[in-house]
Amino acid sequence: MAKKIKITQTRSVIGRIKAQKDTIRALGLKKRGRSVVHDDTPAIRGMASSVSHLVTIEEVSGKNAEA
Repeated sequence: MAKKIKITQTRSVIGRIKAQKDTIRALGLKKRGRSVVHDDTPAIRGMASSVSHLVTIEEVSGKNAEA
């Protein structure tokens, strides 16, 4: 089973540059406070780190990895 990470949007994208808005949308986030779970791949890690000031990242395992 692959490792999973949970990405939660903590800040709004209002007033941010288009590339950051597009990255947030590509991660599957739409509103502040929403979370998504992705496989822990270098591509997802890179996307999350490029908007790290807007999101929080945490590793999940077991039953928490489903949501």
